[in-house]
Amino acid sequence: MHMLNLGILAHVDAGKTSLTERLLHSAGVIDEIGSVDDGNTRTDTLALERRRGITIKSAVVSFPLDGVTVNLIDTPGHPDFIAEVERVLGVLDGVVLVISAVEGVQAQTRVLMRTLRRLRIPTLLFVNKIDRGGARHEPVLREIAARLTPAIVPMGTATGLGTRTARFTPGLGPAAALDVLTGHDDALLAAYVDNTLTDASLHRSLVAQTGQALVHPVYFGSAATGAGVEALLTGVRTLLPAADGDADGPVSATVFKVDRGPAGEKVAYARMFSGTLRTRDRVPFGTDGTEGRITGISVFGHGTDTRADSVAAGRIARLTGLGEVRIGDAIGEPRKAYEHLFAPPTLETVVVPGPGVNRGALHLALTQLAEQDPLIGLRRDERRQETAVSLYGEVQKEVIQATLAEEYGLEVTFRETTPLCVERPVGTGQAVEFNKKDPNPFLATVGLRVDPAPVGSGVGFRLEVELGSMPYAFFKAVEDTVRETLDQGLHGWQVTDCVVTMTHSGYSPRQSHAHQGFDKSMSSTGADFRGVTPLVLIEALRRAGTRVHEPLHRFRIEAPADTLGALLPVLAGLAAVPETTRNREDVCVLEGTVPAARVHALEQRLPGLTRGEGEMESSFAHYAPVTHGTIPERPRTDHNPLNRKEYLLNVTRRVGG
Repeated sequence: MHMLNLGILAHVDAGKTSLTERLLHSAGVIDEIGSVDDGNTRTDTLALERRRGITIKSAVVSFPLDGVTVNLIDTPGHPDFIAEVERVLGVLDGVVLVISAVEGVQAQTRVLMRTLRRLRIPTLLFVNKIDRGGARHEPVLREIAARLTPAIVPMGTATGLGTRTARFTPGLGPAAALDVLTGHDDALLAAYVDNTLTDASLHRSLVAQTGQALVHPVYFGSAATGAGVEALLTGVRTLLPAADGDADGPVSATVFKVDRGPAGEKVAYARMFSGTLRTRDRVPFGTDGTEGRITGISVFGHGTDTRADSVAAGRIARLTGLGEVRIGDAIGEPRKAYEHLFAPPTLETVVVPGPGVNRGALHLALTQLAEQDPLIGLRRDERRQETAVSLYGEVQKEVIQATLAEEYGLEVTFRETTPLCVERPVGTGQAVEFNKKDPNPFLATVGLRVDPAPVGSGVGFRLEVELGSMPYAFFKAVEDTVRETLDQGLHGWQVTDCVVTMTHSGYSPRQSHAHQGFDKSMSSTGADFRGVTPLVLIEALRRAGTRVHEPLHRFRIEAPADTLGALLPVLAGLAAVPETTRNREDVCVLEGTVPAARVHALEQRLPGLTRGEGEMESSFAHYAPVTHGTIPERPRTDHNPLNRKEYLLNVTRRVGG
């Protein structure tokens, strides 16, 4: 059976979910097309999605298409839920990227297309809403070529734009297609020169180059009226490559979504890349190879998922029985490391429980939400009994609040959203604590050096001591504790872009008395190394010094040229820095950077400053040193190794000196 795992991606409100409904209706899976406005679509199943009219969670639905079973994955369009999109991209065979014929190329469209091209995922473009007033054809094609990619092949022409009778007439224009296709196909160019070019050879080249993500066919149509949808379905069937994989090979799958069943059990959505998985199979999963037994399998087909005894390569399945599974985990043989494709969250807020809300129940609920969205990080402060959550934006905060109320019965509010900063070392620092020497109460010798590393390199750990100088478990305890301690630097922010080198090591060998057991008071344990490492590392960081960096977003504003005078002072007041300004007829285009904490305020003020005509797109750019105001501090949630006395009182009773 031929399979195709197809993603539907778009900027919010481009008509992505409406197109999904139309595709299901055209395939005969549903008798009546659902409406986003009426809240009765097939893929937006959450009450919150139906109420707000946006997709929040990715959803899988299947339909047959001329001998091909298409697993269609509808993804969120709002940038606050980019993590949902990220997880889906790694399991797709092809994508339909939806663009509005009215609004044209929008901010999220560009973010998505850049990622699709980098990952070389075959992509068709569908320009939706040709029946709406203001719909455009040639101008949108020019926009796509200028702002997304010039490697596009129009697959027909749209007529009657802006009316309910708008139509799309399929037809591969040889002239338009040749310019793009011959750039990657010398044989096609030679056939054109020799005047032996045929429609069949042109189509073969289009299929091959689309499958390699070298070119992107463009269709126009309307999900509301069905115009152009049949042509798009033909393109999906003939131009996008089917799922491959050896059903007899070793089991290899990737988990892209984790949900919970009616009894609270974890349900893993996994794409099978190789092998066949059966119920009652024991399989390793995750980074540490934990084993679990598959207790249930459901596969997708003809609009719904049904119970099955097995699932083979190429398919998507819902799996139960893997209690500790997480998003991004490999099942069986790892295919490739799970990588983050988009920027991490740059905002954080503290969740405040409402009257009568149990803090333990709230933390459990937040933990379950974080399991479903790994880019939402939780930060638990046991001393203050508080939980902070990292975010992409304000809409995401509202969704978390509503989800906690509706699904868990927990009413919460939030403190002010603050930016998530990072710390980077500015120099080199080292420190050491020696075993059995005051003031070190731990039976362990640990010396560490901290050096700055290139931006984006993360954290590295190295050894300048012999690996055989003490048991490996003690080295592992030091490395794990180093990475954990770097979550909170001198100012409380995560420390990154550094290399930590272990310069000294030592331990007390296992001691025992005759006829007695192990004497812990005379023998080193992993707890000794885990206890002393934060003291050494923080002292090394103190000597190196760290600088706090705040997240900056790159913005692009298009606004009437005569509003520039009102815009610039506001941008300055929000610490935004315009870097380029250019005029295009009566429109000015501003590009620059703005602190992540000010993006929401800029978005709110823009309509009033530009008579409602301004358009803005923004995305994470980089971290930059904090140069204005006081250096932001983040409350610590650990035992505070910055204060040696407090730390030792909290960590150990074996305190000396």
